[in-house]
Amino acid sequence: MISFSLSLIALLLGYLFYGKLVERIFHPDDRVTPAVAKADGLDYIVLPNWKIFMIQFLNIAGTGPIFGAIMGAKFGPVAYLWIVLGCIFAGATHDYLSGMLSMRNEGAGLPELIGKYLGKTTKSIMLVFTVLLLIMVGTVFVYSPAEILHSIGGETMMWVGIIFVYYIIATMLPIDKIIGKIYPLFAFSLLFMAGALMVVLFVKWPQLPELWSHLYNMGAEAQPEKWTDAIFPALFITIACGAISGFHATQSPLMARCVKSEHMGRPVFYGAMITEGVVALIWATVSSWFFYGSPTPGYELIAGADKGFFTSAPAVVNLVCNDWLGVVGAILAMLGVVAAPITSGDTAFRSGRLIVAEWLKLDQRPIVKRLYICVPMFAASIAMLIWQIENPDGFNTIWQYFGWSNQALSVFTLWTLTVYLVRKKKPFVITLIPALFMTTVCSTFLFVSKQAFHLPEPIGYTLGGICFVVAVVWFCLWYRREVNSSKG
Repeated sequence: MISFSLSLIALLLGYLFYGKLVERIFHPDDRVTPAVAKADGLDYIVLPNWKIFMIQFLNIAGTGPIFGAIMGAKFGPVAYLWIVLGCIFAGATHDYLSGMLSMRNEGAGLPELIGKYLGKTTKSIMLVFTVLLLIMVGTVFVYSPAEILHSIGGETMMWVGIIFVYYIIATMLPIDKIIGKIYPLFAFSLLFMAGALMVVLFVKWPQLPELWSHLYNMGAEAQPEKWTDAIFPALFITIACGAISGFHATQSPLMARCVKSEHMGRPVFYGAMITEGVVALIWATVSSWFFYGSPTPGYELIAGADKGFFTSAPAVVNLVCNDWLGVVGAILAMLGVVAAPITSGDTAFRSGRLIVAEWLKLDQRPIVKRLYICVPMFAASIAMLIWQIENPDGFNTIWQYFGWSNQALSVFTLWTLTVYLVRKKKPFVITLIPALFMTTVCSTFLFVSKQAFHLPEPIGYTLGGICFVVAVVWFCLWYRREVNSSKG
């Protein structure tokens, strides 16, 4: 619990000090924002600041800071380091700068920003990549909440149908009609759940593994015959939304189109990511008790936790909430966990609609033109969902591809932000270091993962190291040309 307490304090200090530094580097001013300049009553609408924060938080949260933190906690307290350092220096910086850069470019979506700073070819590739990722996000975030709702009552497929109908309505309607009205309530549910669990943690003060005595792969020690994932790179793919997530850069433009003043950027974008980091930290700690509590692991103390170390993330949520929070608290907590993926799913589809519309230059005010994009997008999602249901390991397969794709998108976003900072003659090291790190993580995972090339580890790690060197050399050569051209 000492590691948890110190990590919590570190996240708060990160917002107060490093967040202020990042804000100073970007330097927001009093220019007219897209929400005012391009107001259309559909996607560009000025919303109250507190609503924007709640919506941004819920947009980026999904099940990532919950399920990802639960799975990441199996590695041990090293998960704390990634959540804290990743969130402060990578994730929150990534979210703030991508949101502010969108605002400075008339509310442009991520592929447009990538094209402006990394070139048209990269833009074309990332356009397809981003839309596929968003459809994948929407699909993943249909089935996982439907399974959780099934545990409360009703059939899973009934809930799948209801969630899909909601997705269609929320994607088509103006942002203030559904999202602006119900998201704050759902965000409160999610924050209530996290806050209630944190209170119980401090009341119980359980004996947990601490960083200074367990800074190694505890999963491999606990289940060596089954747990074969190495901390690097698997941990950094497993915990994405609680540390850094490329998906967030597709969501920040949604709120960049609703912010009245650039000065609200830090509390909205940087602050929402720090809040998500706190949620991930709480669930990592709860899970640490569940898997490694001393003298008795939590799964031995809760009835129904018969799968022990290999209890699934949704099952951990269900078991702990019912055991710790009672009936009413568990229902509220479960609603928070359900609302998070559903609301991320509908904004994923909304982002997809806007990105395609921006590419096709298709005015979205006529409803029929929204249907031109939404119909094929939802058809692709339904096809993916059917495949997921028919395959026994379909959900895990899509989730793993989503995890890698998500972090790969963060790589392109970080390089885009780095190019922007270089050209504006601002301190670019704040994005360069995370860009190099995540480039190495994603390339190494691609080489060693069972779902990709699955090369022997010595070869995979060597190739990952080569990718790091190539990225450094590429950047140095590009930077030299950029400096020389600016002088000329």
